[in-house]
Amino acid sequence: MQILSVLFLQAATVLPDTAAKVVTQAATVPAEKISLFHLLMEGGVLMIPLLLCSLVLVYVFFERLSIIRKASVIDDKFMARIREQVVNKNIEAAKASCRTSNTPVARIIEKGLERVDKPYDIVEKTLENNGKLEVYKLERNLSVINAIAGIAPVLGFLGTIAGMIILFFNVQHQGFSLETIAGGIYTKMVTSASGLIIGLFAYLGSAYLNAQINKSVNRMEAASVEFLDIVMETKGE
Repeated sequence: MQILSVLFLQAATVLPDTAAKVVTQAATVPAEKISLFHLLMEGGVLMIPLLLCSLVLVYVFFERLSIIRKASVIDDKFMARIREQVVNKNIEAAKASCRTSNTPVARIIEKGLERVDKPYDIVEKTLENNGKLEVYKLERNLSVINAIAGIAPVLGFLGTIAGMIILFFNVQHQGFSLETIAGGIYTKMVTSASGLIIGLFAYLGSAYLNAQINKSVNRMEAASVEFLDIVMETKGE
């Protein structure tokens, strides 16, 4: 019993010292740093299509944003000028104003002016059809952004799954190593993270562009309604 008491006493004095040394050594080991470029390179082959997706996303987003912003610029006095010219039967001057403005609203009104002497329902149908055409022009290539929003996360998960399969295959044939498995898992998760980030930006970009398009569509509809009112006034005279 005395021997056991001595052993327990020694253990009680040695263990705290050992734990303290371990903590001290862990604190003195510098944390390993890794660059973002190196981390992306560790993602594997599927990082290449993900990189292409991100480049296409950036190009299409800013190209569409530029087009939509140009389409949204409307002269506040444009419809007032068209009203004055149509009421004064100066249709050619009204068409010239539309060509000078060269916005979606102006192009729609110009098509309406070409049929201003036709029945009301024909003028209305002309405005409607040309409005759809202008909306199509604004929405062009948005499907690319929507596709990237769906494809990028799938590519990311595929890269992670492929990497995990290769990792466990190597473990089976080369032996178990906790360090190897941990390192392999964190590098293979890079593709999933990259795919999700690209998909998120694509989704947000698509939502923003659609919101801007809806504002432009509202302006087109308002201008079309105002133009139809002008047509009704002139035909009623």
